[in-house]
Amino acid sequence: MYDHEDACLSDAPLVIRNFLHAQTEGETVKALLDGLKSDHKHVSSKYFYDSVGAKLFQEITLLPEYYLTRTEKEILRGASIQIAGHMRGTDIIELGSGDSSKISIVLGSMPGEHIASIRYIPVDVSRASIEDSAEILNKSFPGLKIHGVVADFEKQLDLIPGGEERLICFFGSTIGNLARNESRRFMAELGRIMKPGGMLLLGIDMVKDKHVLENAYNDSDRTTEKFNRNILNVVNKLAGTDFDPVLFDHVAFYNEDQSRIEMHLKATRDMEISSPHLNGRIMIQKGETIHTENSHKFNLRHIDELASAGGLEIKNIFTDKNRWFSLVHFLKRA
Repeated sequence: MYDHEDACLSDAPLVIRNFLHAQTEGETVKALLDGLKSDHKHVSSKYFYDSVGAKLFQEITLLPEYYLTRTEKEILRGASIQIAGHMRGTDIIELGSGDSSKISIVLGSMPGEHIASIRYIPVDVSRASIEDSAEILNKSFPGLKIHGVVADFEKQLDLIPGGEERLICFFGSTIGNLARNESRRFMAELGRIMKPGGMLLLGIDMVKDKHVLENAYNDSDRTTEKFNRNILNVVNKLAGTDFDPVLFDHVAFYNEDQSRIEMHLKATRDMEISSPHLNGRIMIQKGETIHTENSHKFNLRHIDELASAGGLEIKNIFTDKNRWFSLVHFLKRA
């Protein structure tokens, strides 16, 4: 468990603690190769975000087909006005923080005199992302204290500091990358670390027309294709494999039975993949796929299930005029 007293010792504008060393390089390599050797080959979507992948994703968020980011920000502007006025002295924790654009909306909605009483705690696997965001936020919000945590929030929630008053922000419908049972388990873990009266602001993408969904992941500029293929470059760096990403087609479709977008990489020819960490080789046949991401979509029943799993009360559901995306404001029950 994180030592809360230790977490509060520094009044410096920026403190960053790195907990990712808890996972060894060998464990990462094993997880990657086990996924690639399985009958249904897969790579976790968390490996999308090296420096190249992060840049490509920022480009994706600006595409006309990709409604998720701009819609969530539009909703967040309205929701923050209702929430932010009550957050004096609050720790704001952002899971998978990425860039500073969304949290800036939250902070910008607060009375200026409250900023110095706030501690912002970005949690991300990328120290560089936390540092870049901190530089921007320190200029925009003088007096804001930032305590960055480099960690895998799926596994290291207990390492996240925080005082009595906490708002946890989990934007981007990132929870949709988890399987349904995993998302409920994750909500249970969030509920466990939240204190009575604590708040959670959760961004989720809603079930909608199939064509709208599929267009969002198959943009005309093919930026998502580049983003998907780049995960193989990341695997090559981490596991010493020799994938040629050009030999894979980007495949993204809506699985109606599972209410999720699936992203895959489909081999365009037979190939053998080697790695210094393997005794043999990984055999991939033409037409075989590597599953790189699920993006589950939600309805009101799913939202109720998440609330129940976390022992949370739904205070409000903010949405857009099309009801394409929702920000759910949860409260921890006393």
